[in-house]
Amino acid sequence: MSSVERWERRAETPLTVAALVFLAAYAVPIAWPGAPESLLRVCEPLVTVTWILFGVDYAGRLALSADRPAFVRAHLLDLVLLVLPVLRPLRLLRLVTVLSVLNRTGAGTLRGRVVTYVGGGVALLVLTGALAVTEAERTDPDATITHVGDGLWWALTTMTTVGYGDRYPVTTTGRFVAVALMIGGVALVGVVTATIASWLVERVAADNEQEQTATRAQVAELADEVRALRALLGERGVPTEDVPVRGVPARAPAD
Repeated sequence: MSSVERWERRAETPLTVAALVFLAAYAVPIAWPGAPESLLRVCEPLVTVTWILFGVDYAGRLALSADRPAFVRAHLLDLVLLVLPVLRPLRLLRLVTVLSVLNRTGAGTLRGRVVTYVGGGVALLVLTGALAVTEAERTDPDATITHVGDGLWWALTTMTTVGYGDRYPVTTTGRFVAVALMIGGVALVGVVTATIASWLVERVAADNEQEQTATRAQVAELADEVRALRALLGERGVPTEDVPVRGVPARAPAD
């Protein structure tokens, strides 16, 4: 195991906790605008602290990497998502990093936990999509999404490709969120479909292998019986080609 892999394994739990804290601190001001001022004042520093932790994680993996230029090229998206959200209009990109951190745990066990992973993935996409679009839309005078309930309804109809049209984004940022949610939903459905198909193929292949194994064992057993019978009859001087085997009549005597 490389140094980077050891770092990722040790940082997995702290980063997951940090991601959940980030989601909570990000969601409270959006979902509960009338929250006590003291609570709202706590949320922004929590968002900043957790974001710093994500940066420390990236820096730690970069420092431990044997080939740092290759690491940067392979994780360019991580770097972009860390740097760009410093600009307030792009802070929604932080949610993408949170999703990648939370998925770091589940991705390796997808085959064994399809239901759990899919449920968690759908919930995260719907929640983050609803929060992001609500924050982007609610201050626009023409907005149809003005609170988190509207955002959740829109996110669910968008994810399921129903698209009632009663709620829709009117801002550029909101439309980018919509594109990301649609792509994420299609990708998630594709992963689920591929996983189920792979599982079915493996089950069919396993059943066929069991049947073939049983058939080969029966054939081998029959061959052993025929050899033993021929050997016994050969000792008694009986021609083995005239011996009936399992209901097959012996060769008729010549006239």
